[in-house]
Amino acid sequence: MSDKKLVFAKYLPAVLGLLVFIIYLLTLAPSVIQIDSGELTAVQATLGIAHPTGYPLFTIIGYLFLKLPLPFTIIYKANLLAAIWCLFGILFFIKSITLLLQNFTILQRTDKKVKNKKQQVDEYGGENNKLNVLVSSVTGALFLAFSKTYWMQSTSVEVYSLQIFLFTLIIYASLNAFFSQKESLTDWIWAGIALAFGFSNHMTTLLTLPFIAILFFLKEGFKKHAFKKVLITFIASFPIIILFYLYLPIRASSNPVINWGNPINLENIFRHVSGKQYQVWLFSSMDAAKKQLVYFIENLPTEFTIPGLLLALIGLGYIFKQSIKLFWILTISFLTALLYSINYDIVDIDSYFLFNNILIAGFISFGIYWVILWLQKKYRLKEKFFVLLIAFGLLPTIINFNSVDQSEQHAFEDYTKAILESVEKNAIIFSYQWDYFISASYYFQFVENFRSDVAVVDKELLRRSWYYTQLERSYPAILKNIKNDISEFLVALRPFESSESFDPNLLEKNYRNVMTKLVSENPDKDFYVGLELYANEMQRGEFSLPKDYQLIPHLFLFKATKSQEYVTAPEPDFKIRLPKRKDKYILFIEDTIGRMLTYRIAYELQNNKTDKAISYFKKLREGLPEFQIPTQITEKINLLIK
Repeated sequence: MSDKKLVFAKYLPAVLGLLVFIIYLLTLAPSVIQIDSGELTAVQATLGIAHPTGYPLFTIIGYLFLKLPLPFTIIYKANLLAAIWCLFGILFFIKSITLLLQNFTILQRTDKKVKNKKQQVDEYGGENNKLNVLVSSVTGALFLAFSKTYWMQSTSVEVYSLQIFLFTLIIYASLNAFFSQKESLTDWIWAGIALAFGFSNHMTTLLTLPFIAILFFLKEGFKKHAFKKVLITFIASFPIIILFYLYLPIRASSNPVINWGNPINLENIFRHVSGKQYQVWLFSSMDAAKKQLVYFIENLPTEFTIPGLLLALIGLGYIFKQSIKLFWILTISFLTALLYSINYDIVDIDSYFLFNNILIAGFISFGIYWVILWLQKKYRLKEKFFVLLIAFGLLPTIINFNSVDQSEQHAFEDYTKAILESVEKNAIIFSYQWDYFISASYYFQFVENFRSDVAVVDKELLRRSWYYTQLERSYPAILKNIKNDISEFLVALRPFESSESFDPNLLEKNYRNVMTKLVSENPDKDFYVGLELYANEMQRGEFSLPKDYQLIPHLFLFKATKSQEYVTAPEPDFKIRLPKRKDKYILFIEDTIGRMLTYRIAYELQNNKTDKAISYFKKLREGLPEFQIPTQITEKINLLIK
C-alpha cells in the first residue's frame, strides 16, 4: 500500500466520525421534544425511576454525564449524550464490518460451493484489499448514520441512542470471539459482558441473541465443552445485570420525585422490569403484525434511499454467492429480529427496527465491497474514486436532513411553559397529553423548578397504584381529602395488578370516583381539565364533574368552576415557536391551541366581551393563519371590527 493510501486509511475513520458528529450537532434539539424526552431527562437529572423497564444503565450513566461542568443546559447535555452514543455506534459498526470483511475467507473455507481457494486469497488478502474493506465499511456506516430512525436517535435524549451503541458493541464482541484464532474463553466472556450491558439498558437486546448464539455454536459446536463455556460466560456476566437492576429498589426506597412503578418489592420489580403494562401490545394479532411489516417495508426507502437498498440487495446476493454460512447467519438474525418487532403493536415502532437497520447497513457495506472489486477488475481505480464512493454514502443526509432536524425545535418547551404559566398558583391540571405536555413538564418542573407549584396529574397514570405514591411525594395536599376514596380504588385495583380475578365494574366505579373527588375535595385550588378529556372521556360519560360544576374555556385548558359569573382568562400574549415542518405532534399542538382559542372567543362573545373576543381572534389569526375558525364566529368578529 502506498504512503498516500496508508495515510488515507489511517485517518479515514476518525475524519468520518468527526463529520458525522458535526452533522449530529447541527441537527441536535436545544430543548425537550415529543414523547419521553422530558421524563427521561428528569429521571437522569434526579436519579429517578423511568417508565418500564426502568433503564438503570441509561439512568446512571446519564446522571454522571449531566454532572460534567459543560456550559450547557441540563436538557442540552442530555441530548448531546444521545449524539455521542450514536457516534460510538457508528465507530463500532465500522470495526464490526471491517472485522467481518477481513475474515471473510474463514467462513468461505468451509463452504463446499467455493472451489477456487487461490481466487479467495487474491480477492480478500493483501495490503491493497485493506483499503477496499475500510472504504466499504465507512460508506455503509454513513448510510446507517444518516438513515432516518438512527439519525433521529442522535437528536435528543432517548434510551435507544445508548442501545444503538450496545447493539454494535455486542455485534463486534461476538464477531471478535468468533474469528479469534485462540481457543480462549475470554473473548466469549467479553461478548457475554457486552450482552449484559445491553440487557441492563433495554430488553430489545433480545434481538441480538440469535446472532450471537449462531456464531457461538457454529464455532464451538454442540458439545459438552461448548455448554460449559456458556455456563461460565453466564456466571461471569449475569451479575452485571443484577447489579444494575438493583438500582431500582435501592433508589425507589428513597422515594425519588419520579418513581415509576415504585419497584420497592419483588412484585413491583418484576412488574416493572418485565414491562407488564405494555405486554398487551405484544403479539396481539396477525393484523397488527401485518400492519407493522408493511410499515417497515414502505419506510425502507426513506431510511436508506433507493440506491442504498439496491446496494443492500447486491450485498446480500454477494454474501449468498461467496459464503452460504454467513448468508444464513445474517438472514436468520434479521428475520427473527423483524418477526419480534412487527408483533409489537405500538404507534412509534421505528426504534424497534434499529437492529434490522444495522444489519441492512451491513448488507450495503458488502454491496459496496462487490462494486469496488468489480470496478477494480474493469478499470484501474485511483484514490479519487474512493472519495467519491464515500461521498455517495452521504446520500441519505440529503433525503433525511429536513425530517430529522430538531435544531429549531422549541415548540414543546414553549407549549409546556405557556400552559403552566396560564394557571394560578397551586393549581391542578388534569390531562393525559403525555407526548406533548406532561412528559416535558417533568423536566421543567422537577429539574428547572419552573412552576413546580402546579400539580400536573396524568389521568391515565391514575389507574396505577404506584402513581399515588409519586403524587403523595410531590403534591400531598391534593390527596389529603380523598385518601379513603383512593384506598377503596387501590383495594379494587390490587387483584388486577396481580393478574387475579377482579371486578371490572367496581374498579371502574372507584376510578371515576377518584377523578371526580379530585375536583370536589380541592375547593381551595383552581382545577383545570385538558381539551382531550373534555372532547373524549366527558362526552362518553367516563369522567364527570361534581354537581354544580361547569367547565369554562380558559386559554389552553378548561377551568372547572361553580360560579355562574363571567370568568376571566389571561391575555393571549404567549409565544410558541412552531416549526415549519409539521408532524403529527406539532399538528396536535396547533389543533389544541386553535380549538381552545376558538372556544374562548365564543365564550367572550356570549358574555358580550367584544374587545376580549377580538383580542383572542387576532392572536389565533396571527399565530395559526391556516386554522379553520367556524364561519359564524368569523362573521361576528368581522362585524365588530368594522
